[in-house]
Amino acid sequence: MSWWMDRLGQVEEKYEELGRLLSDPEVISKRDKLRQHSKDHANLTPIINAYRNYRDLESQLGDVEEMLREEKSSEVLGMIREEKDTLLSNMADLEEELKSLLLPRDPMDDKNTIIEVRAGTGGEEASLFVGDLARMYSRYAERKGWKWEFLSTSPTERGGYRDATLLIKGDKVYSHLKFDGGVHRVQRVPETESSGRIHTSAASVVVMPEADEVEVQVNAEDLRIDTFRATGSGGQHVNTTDSAIRITHIPTGLVVSCQDEKSQHKNKAKAMKILMARLLKKEEEEKQARLDGVRRSMVGSGDRSERIRTYNFPQGRVSDHRINLTLYKLDAVMDGDLDEITEALMASNQADQLKSMEVA
Repeated sequence: MSWWMDRLGQVEEKYEELGRLLSDPEVISKRDKLRQHSKDHANLTPIINAYRNYRDLESQLGDVEEMLREEKSSEVLGMIREEKDTLLSNMADLEEELKSLLLPRDPMDDKNTIIEVRAGTGGEEASLFVGDLARMYSRYAERKGWKWEFLSTSPTERGGYRDATLLIKGDKVYSHLKFDGGVHRVQRVPETESSGRIHTSAASVVVMPEADEVEVQVNAEDLRIDTFRATGSGGQHVNTTDSAIRITHIPTGLVVSCQDEKSQHKNKAKAMKILMARLLKKEEEEKQARLDGVRRSMVGSGDRSERIRTYNFPQGRVSDHRINLTLYKLDAVMDGDLDEITEALMASNQADQLKSMEVA
């Protein structure tokens, strides 16, 4: 028996058990248990529906093959063979769907997402590119019907950002954006370049699921919190009050600063949100490193050569180097039209997972 058919039998047993639990008076009386079992049952329903459709097609195929063995008329045999071909085609489609549905689900996929974009090599042009990427992700969020806000920014005098951090809230945000972490490279002619020479610069992107307090425990004694006077654009309050917050997580050395709000309390709340996401990301990466035997870093050094994606303005193209995808619709991508890229990355990841499960 193939790995996926064996797994489907186990899933069906679990599904039926959950169905029994949902009608159990003891479970019904406990709201948290009922909610969890209902969610688990709903998550398995598409798999079970597809599995039962597949078994129904299998049964029909058995009937058709029996008819082929018994039928003598060549005209009728032709019709039966056509029916068999249709059944086999439908079963093949369902088989691929079932394999995909059986893949391990990332528990982080449903979470809201924090994206940090930082300028790498390229000077002021890299800072301007940070602003372009931040706008790209915010426009993507708007296209998907998600909500977004800046948690932290460090503006430059020419309108760019040394770094910018966004929080994006919505349905399955992390599942769509988690593959965008890495170094993004831009090739274009800067406004200040009189000779028309193409300049190459880079920005680092980190994508983190928003952390719940239950997932990340932060002890007050592990934090050093400093206040300071904010700098840069942002209104009169910036240079007159110590509203900016810097939080250092002593055990890990992680440092988060936030100065966008006039209120010290609001800046502290935003900084804590970023810190908790970084700690959760760090924990997940360490788990993955133990599984893989190799620690993988999402950010790299921000050097031009370590890139996952290139945005080439003179040619109007964007290329994702991991999946060899090139699109000649750069303006649309920079305006948040990311679906073609994100869906291709998700499909590639799914294919890799299926391959590894088949080998196992």
